[in-house]
Amino acid sequence: FLSGKSSRSSVVKETICGAISSTALFGKPISFKGNGLHSGIPVTITMRPAPAGSGIIFRRIDLTGAPEVPAKSEFVTNTLRATTLERGDAKVFTVEHILSALFALRIDNCILEMDAPEPPVADGGALTFSQMILEAGIMELEKQTDILTLETSVAVYEDNKFITALPYDGLRITFTSINPHPLLGTQMKDFTIDKETYIREIAPSRTIGFTWELEAMRQMGLGKGGTLENAVVYSETDCLSELKFPDELVRHKILDILGDISLVGPLHAHIIAVMGSHKLNAALAAKLRVLKK
Repeated sequence: FLSGKSSRSSVVKETICGAISSTALFGKPISFKGNGLHSGIPVTITMRPAPAGSGIIFRRIDLTGAPEVPAKSEFVTNTLRATTLERGDAKVFTVEHILSALFALRIDNCILEMDAPEPPVADGGALTFSQMILEAGIMELEKQTDILTLETSVAVYEDNKFITALPYDGLRITFTSINPHPLLGTQMKDFTIDKETYIREIAPSRTIGFTWELEAMRQMGLGKGGTLENAVVYSETDCLSELKFPDELVRHKILDILGDISLVGPLHAHIIAVMGSHKLNAALAAKLRVLKK
């Protein structure tokens, strides 16, 4: 996942895998219709309960045979502006927001049926997906699921960016964003992740975009479903969207980390990132998943 002159990494030599109760959606399937953030394609996503041991699985019901791709780090194929998972004919992208909600609300088993390759952008963060999960209900299963616990650190570096996972009893995320925009500057946020904190402080935060990037993104087939309501858009001098938080950018970065790191499965760690990216998140997830085997 890494490229560049100064890329390097360090990897823990020992890990401990404990266990916690596995969880799944409770009750009937729940659906949401909208357009994809980057593709702009109309899509319906349906969350379906799944038995213990299933994990999180994306199912493309618009394709012959309804091919599936598990939400695991080994199926990451692209991290440009979003995270893409692919196995055989099953390809899905911009999966980090819905995975973030599932991970933070501790849903370990769920089938995500989609009739297009990209989930709906919805509110632009993960609040809509969190509300869907809460509406469906959460059920503890009898089967236990392994949780990865570290004894020392795992880190990935690239130039002036890095992300590291440190031993911690629980899940905590610290992110520092440094942006030259006059309204952004340096932002730092530190959260211990639980359901209430996530829904209140993280899930409502939306994707950030800049007006000078929009034309290039459109030419790449990206950002077609973005609006001033489901994204926070900055011009060179102003914010064109109404902010939900003064530091919405850094909160959304934490949302993205949770979605990308969910590809490891249940985890206890303190994750610290400076100027991170989907690329670095995916690289860390891949290293952690190797340790879990």
